[in-house]
Amino acid sequence: MPGQDRMQKLFMRAYEQHSDAIFRHCYFRISDRERAQELMQDTFTKTWDYLIKGNDVENLRAFLYQTARNLVIDEYRRRKPEASLEKLQEEKGFDPASNDHKHIGESFDLEVLKEVLDVLEEEYREVVTLRYIDGLKPRQIAKLLDQSPNLVSVRIHRGIAKVRQHLEKKEQDPNEQTA
Repeated sequence: MPGQDRMQKLFMRAYEQHSDAIFRHCYFRISDRERAQELMQDTFTKTWDYLIKGNDVENLRAFLYQTARNLVIDEYRRRKPEASLEKLQEEKGFDPASNDHKHIGESFDLEVLKEVLDVLEEEYREVVTLRYIDGLKPRQIAKLLDQSPNLVSVRIHRGIAKVRQHLEKKEQDPNEQTA
């Protein structure tokens, strides 16, 4: 079928262009590399299934992010909550009272970034992650989340302000744990 060949080529191009970003999107939300890889693959599998059933997708990138977002939400529902700072201390030896973390490699910086994002409420964490980690523009985020661009911009601004407050507070008193 000529239409299916064309659709397959478009889909493969979308995979090449967006698979890394979808993986990062999942990874920064669930903090498990293997599970994030599985969720990224599930995102593309579900999208392909949707397309071959004859459904149209106006914006494939937005559809992929929405599918990944839904899979991450499902993953959260299955998991029990865990204290991320305690997990960092146990698994990575992270001690927020120490300044040694400034000299550790890139992968550790990702862990610190995830810990900082964990202080944000979900409404702010989601838009900040989509903006600064996934590289989406406020209008794209607004469309993805079905919100106004103004609301998204306000939440990004407030989220960044909360991150700054957290970092300043940590800098002033590194032994104090903020939530």
